[in-house]
Amino acid sequence: MPTSKHSNCTCHSCQQETVREAEKKLHVEISENSRREFLRNAGRLGLGLGIGGGLLATPMAASALTGEDAAHQFKEIERNKALLTGKANRFTILHTADIHAQLLVHDEFFIENGKVVYKKRGGMATLKTMIRQLKNENPANTLVIDGGDCFQGSGVAALTEGKAIVPLMNNIGYDIMLPGNWEVVYGKEMMMKDMFAYDGVKVCANMFHNTNDDLNGDLIFPPYFVQHIGGLKIGFIGYNDPLTPKRQSPAYSDGITFTPPEKNVAKYIKLLKQYEQCDMVFLLTHMGLAQQIGLSNMAQIKGADYILGADTHERVREPIQGLHAKVTEPGAFGSFLAKLDIVIENGVIKDQVYQLLDVDPEKYPEDPEMKQLIEEAREPYKKTLHRVIGKTKTPLVRYYVIETPMDNFITDAIMWKFKPDIALSNGFRFCPPLVPDPKTGVADITMDYLWNMLPVDSEAKKGFVTGEQLWNWMEKELQNAFAKDPAKRFGGWVVRFQGMQVNFTINKDMGQRVNWIKVGGKPLDRNKTYSFVACEREGDPDTTICRVEGVKEPKRLGATLHSVIQEYLAANSPIAPKLEGRCTATDAPNSLLTQLMGFGYEFR
Repeated sequence: MPTSKHSNCTCHSCQQETVREAEKKLHVEISENSRREFLRNAGRLGLGLGIGGGLLATPMAASALTGEDAAHQFKEIERNKALLTGKANRFTILHTADIHAQLLVHDEFFIENGKVVYKKRGGMATLKTMIRQLKNENPANTLVIDGGDCFQGSGVAALTEGKAIVPLMNNIGYDIMLPGNWEVVYGKEMMMKDMFAYDGVKVCANMFHNTNDDLNGDLIFPPYFVQHIGGLKIGFIGYNDPLTPKRQSPAYSDGITFTPPEKNVAKYIKLLKQYEQCDMVFLLTHMGLAQQIGLSNMAQIKGADYILGADTHERVREPIQGLHAKVTEPGAFGSFLAKLDIVIENGVIKDQVYQLLDVDPEKYPEDPEMKQLIEEAREPYKKTLHRVIGKTKTPLVRYYVIETPMDNFITDAIMWKFKPDIALSNGFRFCPPLVPDPKTGVADITMDYLWNMLPVDSEAKKGFVTGEQLWNWMEKELQNAFAKDPAKRFGGWVVRFQGMQVNFTINKDMGQRVNWIKVGGKPLDRNKTYSFVACEREGDPDTTICRVEGVKEPKRLGATLHSVIQEYLAANSPIAPKLEGRCTATDAPNSLLTQLMGFGYEFR
């Protein structure tokens, strides 16, 4: 890594820049080795320049502001007398997550005055311009962080196994990178090649090699990173979702062991606070907002200040205060950027301003260099990706927790092709909306958008189960989505289906949520056998389909979901999917937009 261009300068800011570059160089070296000697070398990250004393948090909570209020409070921070006189320090964190390889400006979903509206947001060329402008406000003391699920979720990502996304992220200039649950999609070897190709440092304290060589039991990535910034010493510890092998196809995680954060987080916080003498500690997590709230209440994380979360695509506009730390999450698809400014004087937090900002192409013109890089990444696949395979007259959207128009369309296609009793689709979250043009009344569905909806082209699989199995499976799926203990919730949403109707109550106890199920319009017969079709998950037992276990007569159908969708659109386009009550709750609307209820949080 090159040395600072100011390395011969003795001013404080240039010395700090030199220290930061030295820290990053050392961390990258360790990261690339990724061996047990990391802990032995970790003490050197301070470079003998550690700042004594821990941080004393004041009772004041971070404020989340938008529009004129946020601008006003941010200007007040800039006018802070202690900052102007050098008695206080300010540092800035810019945080993205769950970009899901969305390279271009796209439709985005909002709730305004209780109504759905769509606006153009995102695009990596827009994001680069925005990050550059925000960094220029505090150039020496700004860190740019990504929380994972970056190189999965689009056609270019899938067709290059994530490789094409890496240069784009490097061009933005991220400082710290965390792997997400979908980073394993191309297998462990490709995950490591992609992650280690990032210029930024990598952190993750709960992913271990599970191999038959000398790497067995080692951490795949360094567990933490220490950064001098703004005259302070800040520690970052990374955690991926420990449920990843259950949420994704098990084969994706072959050779990796995941552990829950509570197993080692206290050790690392102690190491950072007592020995590294960090002024603040941040947990970078990719576990879902509910699990992250659960983590914030665990005694093991006492001493951490913030959980910068990811995974469930939630738009946290005001940090959620847990027992021991505040929790944030910055939306998805590169449509949003979280900005956290902290002013510290004599070891005490004096000001905190948190904002969730739109990545708005009207406000931030696309960066020409990034635009060219995106064009080059897409060029080899452009003819395929641009091919129109159908049209829709209603928005394709996947933001609703209980039922979505997008998955109603997918299960309609499965039902049309194979005619089982029930068609199933997983409770996926990724894929930005596709909105019809108001002039034509339709939107083109391209192969590129099909990759957005289904980034893995899995084979369709058929099996037979009893009504009793279906009922018990549905109870388990609802527990995954709505467990009363937030730490036990999966990051995914309610499974989607055609041919079956389900009514349930979220706030009932585990195993008692389902009120009734109908198949083909008739009440479920628990003794009857039903056929169903869903996608194959690599690594599952042959008798498990879409997490339904003990399936009879499992059979692969020789057609992938991509081919099924294309056939269906060729025969049925234009489509017009909508919410139609296939799955309903007695205590929540079909338009429910978050799993996290009762915390004062609202998705908008």
